[in-house]
Amino acid sequence: MRLRDLFAGRRTGAGGTGGGTPRVEETRLGPIHSTREWLTFSKDGCHLTYVITRDRKRLVVMDGVEGPVYDGIMMGTPVFSPDGRRVAYAAMKGGKWLTVVDGVEGPAYDGIGEGGPVFSADGTRVAYMAGESGKRFVVVDGLKGPEYDAIGKADRIFSSDGRRVAYRARKGEKLRVVVDGVEGPEYDDIAQGSPVFSPDGRRVAYTAWKGGKMVVVADGMEEPEYDGIGEGSPIFSPDSQRVMYAARKGKEQLVVVDGEEGPECDGIGEGDPVFSPDGRRVAYAADKGGKWRVVVDGVEGPEYDGIGEGPVIFSPDGRRVAYAAVKGERTVVVVDGVEGPGYDAVDGPIFSPDAQRVAYGAVKGKKQLVVVDGVEGPRYDGIGGPIFSPGGTRVVYVAKKGRSELLVVDGMAGPEYDITSAPVFSPDGTRVVYMAKKGRSELVVVDGVAGPEYDALASSGPILSPDSTRVVYVAKKGRRQLVVVDGVEGPEYDEIVRNGPAFREDGTLEYLAYRDGDLYRVKHHPNS
Repeated sequence: MRLRDLFAGRRTGAGGTGGGTPRVEETRLGPIHSTREWLTFSKDGCHLTYVITRDRKRLVVMDGVEGPVYDGIMMGTPVFSPDGRRVAYAAMKGGKWLTVVDGVEGPAYDGIGEGGPVFSADGTRVAYMAGESGKRFVVVDGLKGPEYDAIGKADRIFSSDGRRVAYRARKGEKLRVVVDGVEGPEYDDIAQGSPVFSPDGRRVAYTAWKGGKMVVVADGMEEPEYDGIGEGSPIFSPDSQRVMYAARKGKEQLVVVDGEEGPECDGIGEGDPVFSPDGRRVAYAADKGGKWRVVVDGVEGPEYDGIGEGPVIFSPDGRRVAYAAVKGERTVVVVDGVEGPGYDAVDGPIFSPDAQRVAYGAVKGKKQLVVVDGVEGPRYDGIGGPIFSPGGTRVVYVAKKGRSELLVVDGMAGPEYDITSAPVFSPDGTRVVYMAKKGRSELVVVDGVAGPEYDALASSGPILSPDSTRVVYVAKKGRRQLVVVDGVEGPEYDEIVRNGPAFREDGTLEYLAYRDGDLYRVKHHPNS
């Protein structure tokens, strides 16, 4: 977003059309303290916590309700579960530290690890590192794990389904990976970011140092030793069936897929190698003697002077491959092995969600343009990267014309403004919404129709309802803020809480707001 961040990153929606005025329900939750620290917001903006100090003691306030008093609260906590329904924090009580999860105190220890408790992705489980009598251990769902000499903050990882947990641990001078409480073999060191779970959570892999060499360990089995393993390795395929990583053997580099080595080369492209979305294919850029080529499924493509920034990309169905390549003084986009025209520079390419179309930005002399399906669009002084609609049938981008900006929708230029934000498609792809700045005012444009002007708009929106029929945004009017729903202004408040509003399954729009020292939960019920 290029609009001013006037609301410190609050999420918003956009205004559109709608019949009638929805019923607004406002519920006072409690006072909002004037002196507060460490504000934490749930992802949907419908829950809020912060810490206050009273008589040299500290306590957490959630949604206007004060929690118990403690000697201290760990900085960086409380934390919300991903779905926003649960909250946890670390607190000091009588010289000991404990975690409080959903208002329930856990056991007390000498210390709680930096960062405090973490939730699994599904929000059902909680883990944290704790210390007692000089030893460190991980506590998962209230159960203490084995003791070690050290466990780092970033070394505990839940699987995506929340069923498993793995982390690095040191005992003496050696490190090992602990998976579901079971220790793996000892190594001289284990790479940061390890271990990693496969997408389905059933497999675990990591990179380790062993006697001056590096080795990938997948499912407890060591792969061959190498002089180096690429950063960010190993990588599981999206279907969890395959393991891949870049490795170094002496001065040569190579890609290893399922234990099989690919051809040796002088270098591997940035962000490579990559799996196709279905996990069946592998692609990467390789340097051989100063010339670059893309290797797809082990087959080398033609030589180029360089490969564009970013990894080689697969189409969503995995059948197509595209990348930008440098050829002399020009840059070309190669799609399925076929070169496009040369440009001074290229940004992209990207595939449409249906895998049928390709678009990218290009520089031609002093002008910039977007190329869609091989057809050049109009030239402008600058462009933002193209965006496909969810169905892939439409494409939009922001263009700069002199000192103004405009949105180009399906090749048609919209009205000019001082600044425009990145556009947002509705879930069904039929509607386009963006924010614009006009002089000192800001407004929302829905399907080409400009909405009312306000002093400011929240910079992180807009949002549309899941059924694509409603548009919502947060606006500033004088010193007040309000939510605009389908073009209808809601009540005014001193501030709308960050990350809101959010649509519920029944169509209700919900958010938190402050007014005159009180915190309110506000619901806009759909029209009957």
